[in-house]
Amino acid sequence: MPQPSGTALTLLEILAFTFIFAIGLGLLTLVVLYIRDKTQTDSTLRRNYPVLARFRYLFEHLGEFFRQYFFALDREEMPFNRAERSWVYRAAKNVDSTVAFGSTRDLRPAGTVYFVNSAFPDLAHNSAASPLTFGPYSRHPYSTDAAFCISGMSFGAISVPAVRALSRGAKQAGIWLNTGEGGLSPYHLEGGCDLVFQIGTGKFGVRDLAGGFDDDKLRAVASHETVRMFELKHSQGAKPGKGGILPGAKVTPEIAAIRGIPEGLDAISPNRHPEAADVAGLLDMIDHIRETTGKPTGLKTVIGSPDFLRTLCQEIQTRGVESAPDFITIDSADGGTGAAPMSLIDNMGMPLRESLPLAVDVLVTYGLRDRIKICASGKLINPSEVAWAYCAGADMVVSARGFMFALGCIQALQCNKNTCPTGITTHDPRLQYGLDPASKSVRVAQYAQNMSKELDIIAHSCGVEGPRQLRREHARIVLDTGRSISMAELFPAPKPLAAPATGNH
Repeated sequence: MPQPSGTALTLLEILAFTFIFAIGLGLLTLVVLYIRDKTQTDSTLRRNYPVLARFRYLFEHLGEFFRQYFFALDREEMPFNRAERSWVYRAAKNVDSTVAFGSTRDLRPAGTVYFVNSAFPDLAHNSAASPLTFGPYSRHPYSTDAAFCISGMSFGAISVPAVRALSRGAKQAGIWLNTGEGGLSPYHLEGGCDLVFQIGTGKFGVRDLAGGFDDDKLRAVASHETVRMFELKHSQGAKPGKGGILPGAKVTPEIAAIRGIPEGLDAISPNRHPEAADVAGLLDMIDHIRETTGKPTGLKTVIGSPDFLRTLCQEIQTRGVESAPDFITIDSADGGTGAAPMSLIDNMGMPLRESLPLAVDVLVTYGLRDRIKICASGKLINPSEVAWAYCAGADMVVSARGFMFALGCIQALQCNKNTCPTGITTHDPRLQYGLDPASKSVRVAQYAQNMSKELDIIAHSCGVEGPRQLRREHARIVLDTGRSISMAELFPAPKPLAAPATGNH
């Protein structure tokens, strides 16, 4: 019988020693963990069940991923279910988005929206662009025929390759990109798309050392031709009453320089603009930005009560219509964020289903509906939700998380930890490596284009030329009784109180 060669024996010995070493190291690790768990006083479970209790934390962490892929049904996840995400993925990849056999959507629950098909649908070839103009009283008004644009995501909250992909994709699709409150980076500009520069309570990118406006910086931002409008963020959907939060781990030297803040420290913005303690101060700020930059200036806010909008409209009527914000972005209580307290995410502010029709009706009541454009934001990522917003009275719909899905977001819920596995909300170069701006920009553009295509399909089925012609009578909403009611009956058109004033401000 042949004997093993010396080389073979050596290899077997190495494998054997490696195995023994691994077993010994594993046992030693278990002993160390056992001692640590028995002697610590922070966790009762680990003290009573040393080592074994640690698996609970592992399974708890893995649970959200197992639920997403193996256990949750297509329509039951939050904040976005698999069916919603799948449509975005298919639209972004420009693959077949048709489905077979029948709808998996339950049409019976209260609040369900469906659209009223026309007996004589509008022919597709009748589609016509519907331009929208902002800022008739500014020196540089802005017009666009886009119907679905990119909402605010700050550089810092999202990564360099993500901003690059969004900027290039927005240019390809002919839509705007909102910078978010993190300032204007070179990556926003390099794609050449239209930009809306957002000013949060921290005034990043246009702030002086005391945290107020630096007018020279405002003018410098406005000097870029592609910066078309400014948006003053009064409050944000997922955290009304709380300023932006950027963890210190994400405040790199570059981000610190762009924002004008210290490197490596948490960037926590004030919960409101100190200059605006009432609607008069808010209008003064809007007027200051518009006069300094020469460009249309709007307001982003979450509605908690109609009283705020009524007071705002009354002040505008006193000053004159030219003092009004050129647009108001209505953000929803179920809007998104990179980081916010759960107490605000779960409980604060009014959902868009209620606040958007309310805001439109208040403007109609005070005769300001034509003067102030309404942008809808907050969990609008599929054609049905966007079409509903147009029925409710929106002039424009914007989305952030929809475009994150187009970039490849898998809803890992790691946005606040700098560990995003898809490279979108992390500044870890190893994780950013997988996000190629060139290919992802195409997906961003295709998502926007396919959204517009399907919005037209819904509009034509309702008998109108495009989404901006949709009205409340084109949607029905299911009530608690199981019967549906026209949205026009549920939210009847109000009568204007009086013509707005036109005096100087």
